[in-house]
Amino acid sequence: MIFHVARTALIALKRDRGALVLSFVLPIVFFSIFAVIFGKQNGSTPKVKLIVVDEDQSETSRDLVKGLMSESSLVVRTSPAAEKKNAPSPAAYTAATAEAAVKAGDAPVALVIPQGFGQHPIAFGPGGGGSSIELLNDQSDTIAPQIVMGLLQKAAMTAMPASMADEGMKYADEYMGGFTPAQRAKVDEELNALKKEQASGKIGTGNGGNDAGAGIVAVKTRAVVGEDKKSPMISFYAAAIGVMFLLFTASGSAGALLDEAESGTLERVLSTRVTMTRLLAGKLVFNTLLAFVQLVAMFLWGWAVFKLDFLSHVPGFVVMGLCTAFAVAAFGILLASACHTRAQLGALSTLLILIMSSVGGSMFPRFLMPESMQKAGLLTINAWAIDGFTKVFWRDLPVSDLWPQVAVLLAIGVVLFVVARRVARRWEVA
Repeated sequence: MIFHVARTALIALKRDRGALVLSFVLPIVFFSIFAVIFGKQNGSTPKVKLIVVDEDQSETSRDLVKGLMSESSLVVRTSPAAEKKNAPSPAAYTAATAEAAVKAGDAPVALVIPQGFGQHPIAFGPGGGGSSIELLNDQSDTIAPQIVMGLLQKAAMTAMPASMADEGMKYADEYMGGFTPAQRAKVDEELNALKKEQASGKIGTGNGGNDAGAGIVAVKTRAVVGEDKKSPMISFYAAAIGVMFLLFTASGSAGALLDEAESGTLERVLSTRVTMTRLLAGKLVFNTLLAFVQLVAMFLWGWAVFKLDFLSHVPGFVVMGLCTAFAVAAFGILLASACHTRAQLGALSTLLILIMSSVGGSMFPRFLMPESMQKAGLLTINAWAIDGFTKVFWRDLPVSDLWPQVAVLLAIGVVLFVVARRVARRWEVA
């Protein structure tokens, strides 16, 4: 009897394709996604985008920039990328434009090498002099500044050997009683030889060794984004979790179409003057308003309980909230139109929403993912919605800067609704 009971349960599982998919396919898919996100590919670390501004333009500063560019863990940019292939090269970054780029999210870190750096590049110990490089960072990414700081010290040791030796001799001459004329001549001879080798490319490539010096170059850190935020990550999680559950709510609410089709109500409604297009449009409006009200409730809860700065960002929230709600509502209607039963809808929506949420940043910040996963996330509603809400609540950008996210979300909503309308023709034929 025990064997027959187990066999009956197995047959029932095979017939329920949705449960079968959730039992075997979903765990494998999620394992693969998070293995790509957290797994080390060939032992390398994710590359950090770094903006470098060289105000000094000395031989020493150029050597340091070359050393940073040679680091495989960094993507160094000294000027914005050209918008078109044949367009002229944009002007190099300045301190002001680099700070604006970090605020806009183009890169998490920027380095500004000041004028006079080539004269005093090295700082030996606390208060040891040296020109301070300014590090501008976005506090939402706490890992990137640490990586850049370590690689900067490494580049200073490996890419500027002549400058380090020259500066070291100055300190030795000052604090050790001075060199004799013969010693000074020998030191100058060795320094000139070292500079010639560095100029020929034999040394100072930035790739020698893995030791990163601590404090060789003085650095002043300044947060240009998030410094005055009381609850810096609350807005991110409100948007990330909110969008994921909006997708579940929208698919569940749109499932009323399947209930109406099963009960015969849909056929009676379509026999009146209500067309399928008007019916779907009405449900789209209802689901959009329902999703938007849910977002309002979540962000108001964050404002009341977790001190989220909500009231000063209401215009941006309304724009992003309505666009996000429209996109998820159209997504839910498409799923309901494509499925034949509630069981199919539940299985398919769970599978797709969890995949979209993991890749799109609802479960793990996209900026910490590998570059390939970040690009894959752009195929999801989650990524565009989270990016828009981040611009509003984290970067304090005006509503006009939301146009890429608004355009994409509206386009997604329109396309999904058009496809849903075409798929729903099966009910008209029936």
